[in-house]
This record gives sequence, C-alpha cells and structure tokens, in this order.
Amino acid sequence: MTEDAPRWLTDRERQAWLALYAVSGLLPAALDADLFRRARITLFDYHVLAMLSEAEGRSLPMSELASRTNASLSRLSHVVKKLEQRGWVSRTPSLADARVTTAALSEEGMAALEGLAPDHVESVRKVVFDCLSDKDVADLERVGKKVLARLDPCNGILGPNEAP
Repeated sequence: MTEDAPRWLTDRERQAWLALYAVSGLLPAALDADLFRRARITLFDYHVLAMLSEAEGRSLPMSELASRTNASLSRLSHVVKKLEQRGWVSRTPSLADARVTTAALSEEGMAALEGLAPDHVESVRKVVFDCLSDKDVADLERVGKKVLARLDPCNGILGPNEAP
C-alpha cells in the first residue's frame, strides 16, 4: 500500500461514524423543537444562557462565552443580541479592558432559564440517557472527550488536569 492510498473506514468504523453523524444531526433538532415550542428559543440560545448562569458573577467576556459555546463571535453576537432584546442578557464594556465586551445574564434571564431547565433536562434524559446504562454513559463521556480533544484541544469542557 502506498502512502497516498486512502485509509478507508472498516465496517465497524463506518457503522460508528454513521451513528455519530445521525445523532449529531437529529439530537439538536429534537431538543430545539421542545425549547422553541416552550420559549421560542433554540438549543444554542439555551446553552448560551446556561454557560452564563454557571460563570462567576453570571457574566463572561464574549470571547470566553464563544469558546464555552463552541461558536464563532459573529454567531454568538447575533444570539446575544436576540437575548438582549428579550431582557435576558446585557452586554457592557469590561471594567478591566474597555476593548472587551462582557455578556451578563439578567435576573429575568436567570428566571427564564430556571423555568426552562427542568423540562429541558427531562428532554435530554428521555432522548439520550434513559436508553443508556451507567457503563454506556461513562463510555459516551470518555469517547466524546477524546474526539473533542482532537477537534478543539482548548475547549473548556476538559479540566486542566483531565486527559481524554
């Protein structure tokens, strides 16, 4: 075999890839549908609110929020603007560096998130976790972190002392 020959997927790799591909397409749509019906927001909008809620002071520089949500600054800016119009998020220049814009979760945004969270978590449980054993969950975490480390080594999901 020459160095230029393609490294085709094995049958097992192909089946795993097709399953991952299908999940990556269907999962956001399934979770989007419930959130949109209940609050006219997408899964990504919810994720932005959740990442802000978990941050110290419920605020983050936009660049950090983009990293935590795996989004471009332009996509994030569009979504934060939409959430701002609802009164759920505010943007202000950073006190430490006026060149940096900080996004903050408002009390109204936190209340909306707290209202949505129980049903959203139940949807995640029904769609993903109810069909998995404890071993499956551990395997999903392990494999997900390995792939994530390859795609985005600086992703904030992996802790500083945590290797995939």
